[in-house]
This record gives sequence, C-alpha cells and structure tokens, in this order.
Amino acid sequence: METIKRMAAVAALMGGLVLSAMAADPEFVDGIAAVVNSEVITRKELHDRVEMAVRQLSRQGTQLPSQDIIERQVMERLILEKAQLQMARESGLNVDDESLGRAIERIASSNQLSMQAFRDVLMRDGIDWNEFRENIRNEILLARLREREVDSRVVVTDAEVDNFIEASRENPTSQEFNAAHILFRAPEGASPQQLAELRERAESVLARLQQGEDFAKLAASFSDAQDALSGGELGWRTGERLPTLFADALAGMQPGQVSPVLRSPGGFHIVKLLERRGGEIAGPDKVTQTHARHILIKTSELIDDDDAQRRLLALRERVVRGGTPFDELARVHSADLSAAKGGDLGWLYPGDTVPPFERAMDELTPGEVSEPVRTPFGWHLIQVIERRVEDVSDERKRNAARNALKARKADEAFEDWLRQLRDRSFVDLRNDRS
Repeated sequence: METIKRMAAVAALMGGLVLSAMAADPEFVDGIAAVVNSEVITRKELHDRVEMAVRQLSRQGTQLPSQDIIERQVMERLILEKAQLQMARESGLNVDDESLGRAIERIASSNQLSMQAFRDVLMRDGIDWNEFRENIRNEILLARLREREVDSRVVVTDAEVDNFIEASRENPTSQEFNAAHILFRAPEGASPQQLAELRERAESVLARLQQGEDFAKLAASFSDAQDALSGGELGWRTGERLPTLFADALAGMQPGQVSPVLRSPGGFHIVKLLERRGGEIAGPDKVTQTHARHILIKTSELIDDDDAQRRLLALRERVVRGGTPFDELARVHSADLSAAKGGDLGWLYPGDTVPPFERAMDELTPGEVSEPVRTPFGWHLIQVIERRVEDVSDERKRNAARNALKARKADEAFEDWLRQLRDRSFVDLRNDRS
C-alpha cells in the first residue's frame, strides 16, 4: 500500500485546488498567502501542503528543516504550479473525464488493484476521492503543457546522433548513477552581483556538506529544484539521461562524494553521488532478443482480477499438464490483437514491452510458461519460444541515441523554461495573517 500513498502524495503535491471559488466563499476565512498573477494561494492550501511535505520528508528519514524553510519551499512550488496551470488553461489545454478515468485506472492497475479496491485504500488513508481526481487531472495537464511548450520543441540533429554513437564506441561502458542535486537557480538576466551572491550561497552550503551535514536536509532547505522536498534525488539514470554537466562530474566521483559548485546557464549546482552500478563492457552492437507469445485477459465490470487469474491458471494447467498447445489456447482466449497469430509477439528487444511483462519474460527458459502476470493492460500468460543474440540495427541504435539525447536536452530546457515562467509571473507574497 506504500506505493499508493506515495502516488497520492505526489498527486497532491503536483495538483492544485480550485482556489478562486474557495476565496470567494464568505465562510472561507483563512486568508490569502500569495497572489500569483490573477489567482490566490490560500493559507489553508499552504498549510495542507506543508503538512504533506513534512510527512513525506519523515517517511524518507530526512532530517526536517525548520517550519519556515519548509513553508518557503512549498510556497515556491505552489507558485510555479499555479503559473503553469494558468498558462495551460489560458492556452486551451484541458483533460476530459474520459482521459482522466483511463489515467486513474492505470494507477490502480500498477498497484494491482481494482478501481473499487483502489478507492477503498484512498479512503482508509483519508484521501478525498474527488480531490484526488482533480490532483491527477492537474498532473496530466502539467505534463501536456510541458510536452507542448518544451519537449516538442527540442531538436536533435543527425550530427549530434553521430557524435553520440561515436563516443559510445570509444567508451563502451554501461553505467548508471543514483544521484541527488541542489540547484541555486539564477533569475533571468541576472547581474554579475546577483550571480556572485548566488555562488557565495552555494559555496556556503557546500562547506556545510563538507562538514558532514545531511545532503537531503540541505536540499530541502535551499534547493530551487522541483525535487527539493525529495532530498534532491534524481533516481537511477544512465549518463546519457543526465545533464552533461552532471554526467561529467559524476564520472570521476565515488559513492558518497559531493561535487564542487558547478555552473550552468540556469544557475549553480551541487551534485552528490549516492550509488553507481554497471561499468561492464556493454557490447553496444549486440543485444539479446526474445521470441515470445502470450494470452491476455482484460479486466472489466464482468471480469475482475480474481476471475482473470483463475482463468489463466486453468489455461496454464492445460498447457503444462495436459499438453494443449499454447498457441491454440491463445487463438480462442486471448483479448490481444496477436490472438489470430496464436499470441505470437515476434522477436522482442529489451524495452519493447512494459516492465512487469519483461521481468516475467526474462525469468523464463525457452518453452516455459509463466504464472499469471499483471500489467496495465490486464493479466497475461507468457511463453518464451526461443532466444538469440543479434546485431543491433543501425536504425535502432540511432533511434535509441536520439531518444537519449532528446530526454537529456528536454530536462535541461524544462528547467530553463520554468525559470523564465517564474520570472515573468506577478507574485505578491502576503505576510499578514489577517
């Protein structure tokens, strides 16, 4: 259930309340914490988000900063969120109920729960269903805004792809880094004096880190990044998925080490390497492919999760014990388009299927049939037919390189776009409690 709680927390942190209506209600008298362009952030919203941030930090085991610092960090995130949602609505973006319903179904499925069970868990955790829906709606809206304003405008040239592939040949290692960072964001058109003051602030935080203070606590206290209240953790990423500045710094670091202050166009950074893995020769020109087939049963109002599992277990028994050919059962029982081909999915590359499916498939030997496997699409039986090691096609290598470069450039562009949006927004912070 912890996964659901984290999802709900993320949704609530990302989502927003309809504040203008609340502020207009004469019974709603908690006051205004800030005005962002034409809308308000109420003190109640700030209070609720601060409480949620404290719970999140406590679950992570992070040393808590002072209440004032947490309030300041949460307020900054509310301001950015409010500005983005305003921009999305003003430009005509919206999320209809049907799209929202499908998104929530995927969340429930990823937690291996039916919709009713998912609602019951949220209710037990004290999370209002309607508020949760609106938080998810806002999260989708923000993602669509980023796609339109940032991701769709990122261009990766053929020359960049060529250079990326050549660099991979010269250094054929596969490394992933689990890192955290602290961002000191520079305002648009910052003066030399502002940059000097910002660097001095970054160096002061670095000195505290070098004296042994907790990185996550200082990230929550000082970082201007969206992930500050998560201790600045970036999660596991390959070097190609990290900003070049970070990847270059991390390459020469050992777990536990902290970088010097790094300068980028967006400000100053401190990076900590938490863990690294890989480093073996990756053999970029070779890849293991799996030839597999499956039977899919989708859940619905008539078929719940238990029913789907029971059906698949009975089918598995007919294959394993009774000798019925898998492909014959797939043609009759599978709800997938591959049913007409006996469930045959052809030769699959790593990453071609969703993670739960791929993990189960990778554990099978040729001829073996899996237990029922849950994915966002429903429940599956999987059979591996054979495996082979093949040369990776030039087109596939180029597509992978282009995607990695685009993801890296999009992350960097998004931070810059957020900085510009924040600087353009009118913000009036209210210090009075009236």
